[in-house]
Amino acid sequence: MVRLVPGGGSAKTYRCPGCDQEIRPGTAHVVVWPADERGDLTDRRHWHSGCWRARDRRAPGVIRSRNAPRYG
Repeated sequence: MVRLVPGGGSAKTYRCPGCDQEIRPGTAHVVVWPADERGDLTDRRHWHSGCWRARDRRAPGVIRSRNAPRYG
């Protein structure tokens, strides 16, 4: 399930799983969660709209700390 959240509809900061950047309060974005009955509120994810549209074109992301080596 996908729900559009208008810019004035958010009051919290969220972390986008597509780019691992913050979604600041007041930023329009989408909220997605499983369509089946197995999920609950903890399964919701907040995405930047552009990241959600590009999710099929992205490679799986590897989250590294700032000091981690990029190669090897």
